[in-house]
Amino acid sequence: MSLENTYILSIESSCDDTAAAVLENSRILSNVVATQKIHEEYGGVVPELASRAHQQNIVPVVDQALKKAKIDQSQLSAIAFTRGPGLMGSLLVGTSFAKSLALALDIPLIEVNHMQAHLLAHFIDDASHRKPNFPFLGITLSGGHTQIVKVDDYFSMEVIGETLDDAVGEAYDKCGKMLGLDYPAGPIVDQLAQKGNPKAFEFPVPNVKDLNFSFSGLKTAVMYFLEKKQKENQDFIKENLNDLCASFQFTVVKIIQKKLEKAVKQTQIREVAIGGGVSANSAIRTMLQKQEQNKKWICHIPKFEYTTDNAAMIGIVGYYKFLNGQFTDVKTSAKARYHI
Repeated sequence: MSLENTYILSIESSCDDTAAAVLENSRILSNVVATQKIHEEYGGVVPELASRAHQQNIVPVVDQALKKAKIDQSQLSAIAFTRGPGLMGSLLVGTSFAKSLALALDIPLIEVNHMQAHLLAHFIDDASHRKPNFPFLGITLSGGHTQIVKVDDYFSMEVIGETLDDAVGEAYDKCGKMLGLDYPAGPIVDQLAQKGNPKAFEFPVPNVKDLNFSFSGLKTAVMYFLEKKQKENQDFIKENLNDLCASFQFTVVKIIQKKLEKAVKQTQIREVAIGGGVSANSAIRTMLQKQEQNKKWICHIPKFEYTTDNAAMIGIVGYYKFLNGQFTDVKTSAKARYHI
């Protein structure tokens, strides 16, 4: 099959977003996401509800992706899908659908690691104004993961640092809940932080060895701080909300910056690419832009639509695997825990 004629349908269903995309080589023809609003009522993702919503959404989302791309099923070269990591029920919906459609169309099936996809999203044609050069340092920041990865090639990656407890996105949501903010709290904290003083309150930066992270201590420190202040003044949170968000976010960015600086020094790799939902955060993006100016790093910050869970990033991994002949079969099963 000629390279000009490579069309990949990709499916992402690892958490609470049902997504489908169609790629022509490394170019996005469509990228459709159905977001599940129901979890907002519960202050977090409810796995059972997520998998049911995926079952309702997956057929219309795939249909819409094909229509937007103006591609018929018969033109597809392969189907790529998220095998893991993620919520097992959610993954099973996407995996089962992808396998069934690949069988029906008699085309190759390609399994994708969701975490690998966040980093390779930078190779989508319109993801950013330049693509990373190998080797580079990838930092994945999301609700479920916080990792620093040494990326030597499309399929040669090594996790050199990761969180020992909470992921950064989880810390945002939990601290946001303490502040009385809606779920997901991350974007709200970021928005309010821009109106506050980042040095109004001081929270501890954990001393974690090597390139690993810890956010549970910060979360606990915020909890005890709020309890103490609310005993003195029950309206403390309401009166200081912007400053609290700014101070919390300032601490999170400091934690990430320290570890990245250490990773750059240790590996002597000055090219850094971010991925994952929390990489949409304005303070993290600003920090990287400053590092680019002050430390002469080369920083890759993708478009917002390629930071949160989406099928385009699954498709770009599918495309490179297609070129490499890395296919899977229908015996492949979903993996809730799936390491790079």
